[in-house]
Amino acid sequence: MTSKLQYSCIYFPVFLVLWIGLFLDSKPVAELIEYSQWLTNGVVFVCFFWVYKKVSRKIKTLMIYGTGLAFLGEMFFSVLLGMYEYRLENVPIYVPLGHSLIYAAVFYIHKEKIVQTNKALITSILYCAMIIYSSLWLVLDQDILGFLCMLLVVLFLKKKTANKLFFLIMFFMIVYLELIGTYYACWVWPSTWFSKIPFITSSNPPSGISVFYFGFDLGCLWIYKTLNAQKWQRMKSLRKIRATKGVTA
Repeated sequence: MTSKLQYSCIYFPVFLVLWIGLFLDSKPVAELIEYSQWLTNGVVFVCFFWVYKKVSRKIKTLMIYGTGLAFLGEMFFSVLLGMYEYRLENVPIYVPLGHSLIYAAVFYIHKEKIVQTNKALITSILYCAMIIYSSLWLVLDQDILGFLCMLLVVLFLKKKTANKLFFLIMFFMIVYLELIGTYYACWVWPSTWFSKIPFITSSNPPSGISVFYFGFDLGCLWIYKTLNAQKWQRMKSLRKIRATKGVTA
């Protein structure tokens, strides 16, 4: 009998390892274990290897591209711009790997049959939940930055209607990541944007910060399309053929 959750062996470990890994990199653990961040690096690397073995060839490629892109993005936003700061004022090795793991997890959650079967309903629920979540942070904690980012997500989703559910799942995956990471003080967001724009106040974490992760997703896809142009065109042609057969059937 086939499991109803066909890809749970991919995304469940990611959920678990995000929690365990960030706990190991927390301040309380660091006070007991001097090099606790290396434990997190090791746990996340093992999870990366596990997921990498399970995913399709295309997602394998995107995970590799994503790791490199994430490292550059972290250096730019964290080190250069100071948009947020990690506990040891570095870019931990586990962070770029984690970006790719999250991408793979969201891709396979979105791919589950039960999710696709109830796509319209789940999309509506998550869309409303996103607005409510960000609005509550604005009202209760003056999270102007997070709310503005959420509005950008709304505008973004109007143009990406075909992939709306994917990005909404990504939104809440990042909510999960950010709430755990900031709770354990693995990183911290300043109370104002870049600590330099006082009228744009921010929670720790900002509620809609996933909009930056959307840029990561699109960046990975752009790199894949550019470096695998023939494969991409072949895949698009196959999709058109299948869509045509579906209409004429």
